[in-house]
Amino acid sequence: MTPPQHPVTPDARYFVVRGKLWRMANPNLASAKKAALLNELTRARSAVRSAKLAGNQIEEAAAHRAVDVVKQAPDERGPVWWHDGTPDLNRHLVKNTPYAKWYSGGPADAAENLHEDTAAELKHSR
Repeated sequence: MTPPQHPVTPDARYFVVRGKLWRMANPNLASAKKAALLNELTRARSAVRSAKLAGNQIEEAAAHRAVDVVKQAPDERGPVWWHDGTPDLNRHLVKNTPYAKWYSGGPADAAENLHEDTAAELKHSR
């Protein structure tokens, strides 16, 4: 298996691109299902590209919807795949999340209590 192209959070829920968290696919999906979804996603993204090049806004919008549907299947979008009550931080800047210390290269134990820290931060922000 090839190493990840982008940093992955210690809990393997997100990867980071340009300082932003992006939700990972559900790790409990069967590999055959993941492969099928990847093929669908590739086709949907290709349809977006083709529609853009053709200047067809209606087809482009439909293709974007298809991408969204495919991204929801492996739980990259929509409801989260974990069940511990931790909120979804998809598309949040890492620096504004409990992952900030980990991402900035803080102490090795900075990630140990991520989910407890998240819950505490949410209580204090209300």
